[in-house]
Amino acid sequence: MRQLNIGICGLGTVGSGVLSVLQNNSDIIREKSSCLIHVTHVATRNANHGCNVENIQFSKDIFEVARDSDIDLLVELIGGTSSALELVMLAISNGKHVVTANKALIAEHGTSILQAAYEANVIVAFEASVAGGIPILKSIREGLVANKINWLAGIINGTTNFILSEMSSKGRSFESVLEEAQKRGYAEADPTFDIEGIDASQKLSILTSMSFGMHLPLDHLFTEGITEIP
Repeated sequence: MRQLNIGICGLGTVGSGVLSVLQNNSDIIREKSSCLIHVTHVATRNANHGCNVENIQFSKDIFEVARDSDIDLLVELIGGTSSALELVMLAISNGKHVVTANKALIAEHGTSILQAAYEANVIVAFEASVAGGIPILKSIREGLVANKINWLAGIINGTTNFILSEMSSKGRSFESVLEEAQKRGYAEADPTFDIEGIDASQKLSILTSMSFGMHLPLDHLFTEGITEIP
């Protein structure tokens, strides 16, 4: 049975969840994939990650994971674009497959990343960058491969969907619903990316690339937030 050694960079909320799933569901994954999954190296600057890293190599330098010759697949969960791009490119150049949920990274640098992966004969997977656990990218890439897609429409930001739904159905003010969304953990302390439409535009850029085979830069997308809706 094949063994896959995984390195995880970033142990925030998402990274910790990924590590937990891989550890707790390893038997299920093995049965369904005929592959032994082992997380052998993690890197984070978060000292209070609360994860079980016993018997796992631990680093504060994310680039150590990309250089680790024992790692087959690197999971990038550090966020942002500059360090993340450098990390992903280093992993690819070292012959490692990459998984990322970083929508900003893929929207801005997806073309160059995928070209590098093609040349290195490795896979870059980014399903979770759009619509979370809904396999929309897989559906476009595989299930709809024989279909011509003419246009896209959808709700791809949960925070703004919650805010607008509450405003519409209950007549609440934008400010009060945003405050509740933050208390519930739907919105970040700084909700700018959500309420100004940046998150949605990044996702739309990725969906456009997958659906129409063309890269649509973010500055070519009309983007409007919800802060001025009465």
